Amino acid sequence: MSDNAPHDAFFALHHGLPRQGPGSDDTTRHLLSLAGPLPERPRVLDLGCGPGRSALLLAAEAGARGAEVTAVDLHEPFLAELRQAADARGLAGSVRTVTADMAELPYPDGSFDLVWAESSAYSIGFDRALNSWRRLLSPGGTLVVTECEWTTDEPGPEARAFWDHHYALRTTHANTAAAVAAGYHVIGTYHQPESDWDAYYGPLAARADAADPAAPGMAEALAATRAEIAMRREHGTEYGYTGYVLRPADPRWRTRPETDADVAAVRAVNAAAFGTDAEARLVDRLREDPSAWLPGLSYVAEGPDGTVAAYALVTRCRVGGSPAAALAPVAVAPAYQRQGAGRAVVRAVLDAARLRGERLVLVLGHPEYYPAFGFVPASRYGIRPSFDVPDEAMMALDLDGCGNVPVGTIHYPPAFGV
Repeated sequence: MSDNAPHDAFFALHHGLPRQGPGSDDTTRHLLSLAGPLPERPRVLDLGCGPGRSALLLAAEAGARGAEVTAVDLHEPFLAELRQAADARGLAGSVRTVTADMAELPYPDGSFDLVWAESSAYSIGFDRALNSWRRLLSPGGTLVVTECEWTTDEPGPEARAFWDHHYALRTTHANTAAAVAAGYHVIGTYHQPESDWDAYYGPLAARADAADPAAPGMAEALAATRAEIAMRREHGTEYGYTGYVLRPADPRWRTRPETDADVAAVRAVNAAAFGTDAEARLVDRLREDPSAWLPGLSYVAEGPDGTVAAYALVTRCRVGGSPAAALAPVAVAPAYQRQGAGRAVVRAVLDAARLRGERLVLVLGHPEYYPAFGFVPASRYGIRPSFDVPDEAMMALDLDGCGNVPVGTIHYPPAFGV
């Protein structure tokens, strides 16, 4: 026992538990699916890995592609648990443990294809984590991080006092804005279910009940643990964990909302991209419809010379009787096609839609292009157009990942002529 008895007692409570924070294998798999395809032999970094439940699953799930998982934690006994578990599962060759501070990592820029942090970013703060870890990602790499946050705009005084003392929480909107400001696109989000909390607190509560309160530091550790569990039981509807799947913005393309000075260039890009002025005229008609036009959701990507290289527009539509949003058109000037400008401007306008509070975005487009942004066939949600199109071409994106989207028939603004 060290001189820091409460510290040692805290870890004594936690050793051997399946998890050191809210989570589940299902949540890990879902977040991994949102991250999209990994390269061959993906280099994975699991930060604040604890005893390594996520590291083991990542090694197993990506093992067919030859994954190399580097698991980092400051607490060596947790890493010893992980090494033992990896050996028992035949994963010792895929998992390497490193004792290090996640705020001061000894890795060169671009070292990893996937950086993972479940229930651990709080130890250095969400903003610092975003800024410190971005450099570690290879081109096209992904950061997956979970963060505890308010699930209501008006948390009660008891919950606020508790969390203000331990860790200042923010809302999903505020954390999304922070991620975008830090230079990321939000690929997807996932609000973790209550069962993830049960998977953490159930074993922890049982361990607390069996602990000896007379052991050095244990009374203090037990009081803090029970207070945390009671807070969740009494105020759990006010806060929760959300998983964020993030990818650094492509530095080659500056994206921004259009200005009045861009209108002519936007018209020219649409006409050139489609070889007709039909899409350009569609945009003009949508500008003139205040029930369709959504301020701030007409986006451009600039080429190296500052001219408009690509364009993406999100406007109001409806599903059944509920508001939704439509992505159309997306256009790239011929000189910049197949260079990433289109992807950059689509990602940017989708980020802007998230920050505006949009929940559902629909697109009628190429079924091999838009799934990379998270779109799936709209029919999966019970959403269908009022005209005949191939099912795989009419796609939907649930922006907040909650699955609570309107269902029914899509009604486009009159400008679309459908």
